[in-house]
Amino acid sequence: MSAIFKRRSLFRFSLLLALIFLFSFGWLLRRTGAQESSAQQTQRPRRVGGSDQPDQKKQNNSNSDEVDEGDVVRVDTQLVSVPAVVTDGTGRPLSGLRQENFKLLEDGQPQTITNFGTTDAPFEIALLLDTSGSTREDVGLIKQAANSFISALRPGDRVGVVAFNQAQTVQEPIATVEVLSTLTSDRPQLTKAIENLGSSQGTPYYDALEQVADRIFREPVTDQVRRRAVVALTDGVDSASNSDFGSAKMKLSRAGIACYFIQVNTEDFVEDRLMKDCKDDGRLTLSQRQLQRYREIFAPHSKAEDFTNFCQMGQFERMSISRDLYNLARREMDDLARVSGGRTFTASDLSDARAAFAKVAADIGTLYSIGYYPTNKARDGKFRSIHLELRGLKDKAQIRARDGYYAPRQ
Repeated sequence: MSAIFKRRSLFRFSLLLALIFLFSFGWLLRRTGAQESSAQQTQRPRRVGGSDQPDQKKQNNSNSDEVDEGDVVRVDTQLVSVPAVVTDGTGRPLSGLRQENFKLLEDGQPQTITNFGTTDAPFEIALLLDTSGSTREDVGLIKQAANSFISALRPGDRVGVVAFNQAQTVQEPIATVEVLSTLTSDRPQLTKAIENLGSSQGTPYYDALEQVADRIFREPVTDQVRRRAVVALTDGVDSASNSDFGSAKMKLSRAGIACYFIQVNTEDFVEDRLMKDCKDDGRLTLSQRQLQRYREIFAPHSKAEDFTNFCQMGQFERMSISRDLYNLARREMDDLARVSGGRTFTASDLSDARAAFAKVAADIGTLYSIGYYPTNKARDGKFRSIHLELRGLKDKAQIRARDGYYAPRQ
């Protein structure tokens, strides 16, 4: 009995040791696995966009590729595009420049240029054709000039076409903005769009500029380098928009679009018809929105009732208001061109439009496209100044570029 008892005690002791060993071994395995999992989470490459969630859709998205620790990770930051033209001392455009020839500052702080498009990079152009007011009788000339401009572009360039038309409402006809074609390189489609040009009695010019930003260039600038511009054939005098110049300017600025204007001189034509009696079939009148805008800008302390009835105004007053509105339109077009890196050209009449379009095509062919991701990521809607400098050029050169942009709002 004593031997049996000893064997049982030894068996129980051995079993106890085995259980302790198994428990300890399992605990060690769990701790090692936890450490390895923690290390993998710490060392896992970050994803562009800042998400580490196992989202299958993000894994299949090229914008969420895994990157190394040393790579730049951009979180919720939009690429800012800076169109620029560089000329020598004689005003001749300089081509063949490289990224290292440019230094970029935002609000005085150096920025890293991440995208660089040479003068050979493809273009995206919104063609805005003013077919209102005095130009309605010359739509044929506008079509010829527009087709000639498109023919001067390269096969890879894409164009969208925006114009005005007349819509019939229950009360009265109203001038509307019509997007005849979104961005495309299909030349037959563009020819068809221009052939379908309509006309309007009013000029929703500011609304058209917003449509360029909201519909033609609705997609933000991406890493794919494309130079962007709007080319507008217009006198710039708005008479029917719901929006205003400030709103249109801000939207175009955020879209990073170089603005080119062919300023058509229609002032004499319009002024002659403003002087006619209101009962004359050939007369033109200033719209209520024009009179309201004039009062807000030029006569803010006057009485509202003084600008409600155009037909009761004297000829001198009509002429003075018209000239002020034309001068305002020219200043606005010059301002948009200057701050965006574009240019303005003049056409004495629509017969000169074709030659003016040729000058525009030549100038936009010299644009460089420079892009960067701002170090200031605040989404506060404030204006950020941009300053471009040239480096490594022996001869004296000048640069024309956009002077800033409005940051997006949260």
